[in-house]
Amino acid sequence: MVGVGGSNPLVPTNNIESTYYSDNGAFLVFKALCIGHNQREFHMISVTLPDGSQRQFDHSVSIHDVAFDIGAGLARAALAGKVNGVLVDTGYLIEQDADIAIITERDEEGLDIIRHSTSHLMAQAVKQLFPEAQVTIGPVIDDGFYYDFAYTPGFTPEDLTKIEKRMAALVKQDIPLVREEISREAGIEKFRAMGEDYKAEILEDIPKGETLSLYGQGDFIDLCRGPHVPSTGKLKAFKLMKLAGAYWRGNSDNEMLQRVYGTAWSDKKALKQYIHRLKEAEKRDHRKIAKNLDLFHLQEEASGMIFWHDNGWRIYREVENYIRDVLQNNGYQEVKTPQVVDRSLWEKSGHWDKFGDMIFSTHSENRDYAVKPMNCPCHVQIFNQGQKSYRDLPLRMAEFGSCHRNEPSGTLHGLMRLRGFTQDDAHIFCTEDQIQDEVSTFMDLLQEVYADFGFNDIIVKLSTRPENRVGSDEVWEKAEHALEKALNNKGLDWDLQPGEGAFYGPKIEFSLKDCLGRVWQCGTIQVDFSMPGRLDAKYIADDGSKQVPVMLHRAILGSLERFIGILIEEYAGAFPTWLAPRQVVVMGISEHQAEYAKKITKELKNKGFRADIDLRNEKIGFKIREHTLRRVPYLLVVGDREAQDNAVAVRTRKGEDLGVMTLDDFAKTLQKDVAGRGRIILED
Repeated sequence: MVGVGGSNPLVPTNNIESTYYSDNGAFLVFKALCIGHNQREFHMISVTLPDGSQRQFDHSVSIHDVAFDIGAGLARAALAGKVNGVLVDTGYLIEQDADIAIITERDEEGLDIIRHSTSHLMAQAVKQLFPEAQVTIGPVIDDGFYYDFAYTPGFTPEDLTKIEKRMAALVKQDIPLVREEISREAGIEKFRAMGEDYKAEILEDIPKGETLSLYGQGDFIDLCRGPHVPSTGKLKAFKLMKLAGAYWRGNSDNEMLQRVYGTAWSDKKALKQYIHRLKEAEKRDHRKIAKNLDLFHLQEEASGMIFWHDNGWRIYREVENYIRDVLQNNGYQEVKTPQVVDRSLWEKSGHWDKFGDMIFSTHSENRDYAVKPMNCPCHVQIFNQGQKSYRDLPLRMAEFGSCHRNEPSGTLHGLMRLRGFTQDDAHIFCTEDQIQDEVSTFMDLLQEVYADFGFNDIIVKLSTRPENRVGSDEVWEKAEHALEKALNNKGLDWDLQPGEGAFYGPKIEFSLKDCLGRVWQCGTIQVDFSMPGRLDAKYIADDGSKQVPVMLHRAILGSLERFIGILIEEYAGAFPTWLAPRQVVVMGISEHQAEYAKKITKELKNKGFRADIDLRNEKIGFKIREHTLRRVPYLLVVGDREAQDNAVAVRTRKGEDLGVMTLDDFAKTLQKDVAGRGRIILED
């Protein structure tokens, strides 16, 4: 949250006073603290708005001035502005022709600014209530923000209530936020004098001579790049959520700080909806459902690893077998590679340098080994066995690769974040000319698979070159262009994520939106011009020359474990019949129907259904309630009449009575349901 000035061409060069009105109508003055001459001759300034319209001014104007010129309502709603694509405060002065956008709470950037400003509001409230606490960093995160504090006694849940109350009082005061620029050296001195040693430490790591920005709101000053809302009165809906520990700068060798999480929204309605979603998410927590349905468990002796129980393993096998059939039907070879591979291979591939902290390693007989964190280098080794020709390409190679990564313990979260997991991983070795077709075919396949699991709302993002990468800029340009072209050719809506690509190549990410509106990144396809060459992969081209193949890294589900976790929460444990651990339970009313119940259970199993029997000496109502709670899709009740007529009485877990039918008719009903997979309306 450090604001660095210096070479920014948007920094004003004169001292000008600009005015705006706060929410309570008070007349305020924003003084732009700028660098350069005090006097300047101005020319006409033309600002271009997003709709293409233009407005002319004969003097420098602030973002607020432009908004007010458009309309008083817009001026009141303005949270920030965008000048030539750069976000700025409403007090920012425009001194030359520019493209301008007014940012309000309706904009995505506006919501981020609200959350960012709310983190500062929380920090101000903390400093007023607990003056001895030191502030550190407070970034925006998904759906909210957090702020880390150095406070030895530690905050309590009761303290959060006090802090939130003080925040509400500061909002009522409608305190203006004022930006100030300061040198690095002056900033260090200022924060040391304030007793804010952590802020001073941040500044000490910034190069000498840099100009920084501070934001003041009343008695509180913080180091920050901004932008911020014009005044605290713009912050209408927030709630402090929880406390957690956090190491200073994320380093476990440093001291432990206390992190306060919060959420902020544009209005109270949105906040209320968010709180409701959280409650629903808590009900659907896959770890709680797993315990109730006896799916899996975790324990400290195998941190980040899963102990699958029979019910859970049935789901796992069904998902795995489904993907296996998909792969076979789409021209993929299935392979299996070792779990432990010599370190030299990972050094040669680039993983050890770029990914080394995440790799479990071991040593034996004077050799260092890595526990496989991913499958791609091993798949290249299979490709390298025997001479390949252009006629062999594309070569599609898949593996249910069991991978291990040394994830920090604090990031582990049930099935959603593990140290040991299995990927539905595959690599396509192809020529450069084949990239478009392969990426296009993969995207069609991915959408079909997601639909089978009941997901149709898919978010697509293109992630480009990160700072830490291998390969030339020319190669990266070619790979990024290939993926962008493939997306555009499919006519898909997509967003750009600069700098979020893998170290060896750019990627398209496919994310699912679940029934609660949560987004889960699962599928990916990556273009890699680098790794095959690093690992000596070659094929004979049609002109007889040896060429390096392009390697497409792709996954649909991603981690099978994580995807199953998503499914558990999506369906709240009431899986579609094709995935349910037990698809049907046969129950006798009394012991007299035991043999008949065993007979029809066996017949259902022989037809390929997952059928169980319940012959306990319990009342039938008790049995029905119990298996309904266990989310079994179909409950078959047999009494003397059903046994006599070779029939079954059918109920569903939703309480529907489907009546009495022959076993053959029920089997047809069940088969139709299974064949529909997840392409159904979710149950309440």
